[in-house]
Amino acid sequence: MTSSRKRARRAFPIRRLLVIALGIGVFAVIAWLFLRPQGLDRAGADEAIARSVELLKASNANGAREQALAGVRGNPDNPLGHIALAQAMLALEDGVGAEAEIQRAVDAGYDPKLVPHLRAHALLLQGEEEKALAEADKADPRFRAYGLRVRGRAFTALGNYAAAMEALDEAARIAPDDADVWTDIGRFRFTAGDLLGAAEASEKAVKLAPGNTQALILRGELVRSQYGLVAALPWFERALERDNYNHAALIEYAATLGDVGRTIDALAATRRALESRAGSPQALYLQAVIAARAGKFDLARTILEKTGGAIDSLPGMLLLGGTLDVHAGRYEQAQAKLRELVSRQPMNIAARKLLALALLRTDSARNAIDALRPVVARTDADSYALTLVARGFERIGDRAEAARLLDRAAYPATGDSTSFSADDSLPVLAADAAQRPGDPAAMLPLVRALLSDGNKAGALAKAQQIAARNPGAPAAHILLGDMLMLTGRPADAAAAYSRAGDLRFDEPAMLRMIEAFDAAGRRADAANTLALFLAQNPANVAALRLSAHWQLLGGEYDAAIDSLEDLRARVGDGDAALNAELAAAYTGAGEFVTALDFGEAAYGLAPSNPAVADAYGWAMFRSGDTDGAIELLQKAVTLSPRHAGLRWHLAQAYAAANRKAEAKANAQAALAEPSFADRTAAQALLTKLN
Repeated sequence: MTSSRKRARRAFPIRRLLVIALGIGVFAVIAWLFLRPQGLDRAGADEAIARSVELLKASNANGAREQALAGVRGNPDNPLGHIALAQAMLALEDGVGAEAEIQRAVDAGYDPKLVPHLRAHALLLQGEEEKALAEADKADPRFRAYGLRVRGRAFTALGNYAAAMEALDEAARIAPDDADVWTDIGRFRFTAGDLLGAAEASEKAVKLAPGNTQALILRGELVRSQYGLVAALPWFERALERDNYNHAALIEYAATLGDVGRTIDALAATRRALESRAGSPQALYLQAVIAARAGKFDLARTILEKTGGAIDSLPGMLLLGGTLDVHAGRYEQAQAKLRELVSRQPMNIAARKLLALALLRTDSARNAIDALRPVVARTDADSYALTLVARGFERIGDRAEAARLLDRAAYPATGDSTSFSADDSLPVLAADAAQRPGDPAAMLPLVRALLSDGNKAGALAKAQQIAARNPGAPAAHILLGDMLMLTGRPADAAAAYSRAGDLRFDEPAMLRMIEAFDAAGRRADAANTLALFLAQNPANVAALRLSAHWQLLGGEYDAAIDSLEDLRARVGDGDAALNAELAAAYTGAGEFVTALDFGEAAYGLAPSNPAVADAYGWAMFRSGDTDGAIELLQKAVTLSPRHAGLRWHLAQAYAAANRKAEAKANAQAALAEPSFADRTAAQALLTKLN
């Protein structure tokens, strides 16, 4: 019995081990079946690699990467799989991953003489421009055009535009029908400011390869600049049809949708961009912008923190970060960001105003005045900038200068646009321009200096020279138009601005074109320009303001109300000028109760603004309160005695109150102004009073 128990004890471990071994074997088979890499068999791996090559040719880089990954997992010893994966990663701008795959391909037997152009591209994506140039020089003759493209990009990044142009011209000579070459040429010209040349190159690239995503993205960017936001959307959509998760296309698409006002669609595009590239700082930045526009500043800050500082040096990030810092009361941090932005973009008026505000909040009044000094020196300085500087002068005890600036801020109209004054003396700038005769960067300060010195003819001659030498640069034609306006030639200025608008139809070009057309007596062309711009940029505040203003002047009160209410929904209730125009529009439409509400709101915000006092007073007059109206209309005329429209409103109020002599005097003063529009009505009133 004892022996039997011993035999049982010896047999039990053997059976248990057999059961365990069998279980492990079954588990291993299951794991092999369900957890094995895709395309584990070599034939399937080779098919995946072939599909990757075809997908990349079709400009679907994300799909190409997935297929190449499957091929590499299934057959890691196939060098073609690693090369296919590297090429897909290069298309997706993953320089680190691409460089690693290139080395794996060489280790697996790929000819090392055939990879320098690819390795150069990978180094370029990592910001190693000098190393990329050295590697591109080793490119096999069969890939010389590719190597030259890398050289062009590297030299562009280094700021050596002459060398970049030389490399890309050579690439075009070698491969005249290569869409990638023409896309790089277009991108270079875009960077260099030659929008005409960039547009021509992008058109050629798209013609050569209608499905090339990079060519389509570039074309979309150029169309957005040249024609407007709405016209650009189909180009980005075509790129996304090829590769639904193309990160660059999604970012440009989201940014354009956001500017058009399609916020929900823009957010959806940013989410897809984050799926395509986890933690994408560009996508997070756009989400923060959308949040800030909606007034959700805490959310915007939270989103920006997720970027990890990856794009903190970009101008848009500096401006957004400065805005959020000011809103949160972090004025020192705001100043650091905004000072850097102003140093890089001296003519960024929005940044200067925000910087001045941050400085005032920290009792740095003199620095705030200095920040806005170039802005308030312009005749077209806006009331907010003037008010900020006035507050600065109040802080340092100069109440006389503060009062002068507040008077300017209260005036209902601004002067014509001008340029900033020169930062250096005329002889120094002339010598610099003589040393660099073909460089617009040297000529522009000289033009400003000549203008500041009172030499309009000399400034115009230099502006004409710049425009002739840079026919594809919008800024050159804008400068020429400005000089022509200053010399009293609005028709010629309109032609120069139109050439700029043909290249880049943005807000500054649109506003200048309208001003020049209007001054030249071509109101129909001005109206067409505004309508075209609004069709492409339906959410542009400046264009909406101008459109509403024209509707109001034209007696289209219902349309003006719709436009102004749309604006109010965008900018809020704290805009005195907007509230005043709403008061005028509702008065014209006969809705006097609403008109009085808006007039009172405007007057509460800016009681010293003559246009505000006039709008509130006119609403009172039309609603039957003649005595209250006269008090406000008198104030408006006292503040701005030469404004014909204000004198005409006061004349009508005086006539209603039977104050004939005062009514006649104001009607005659209104008629004395050539710009006065209601001449027939004023003549009729004078006849009646006589």
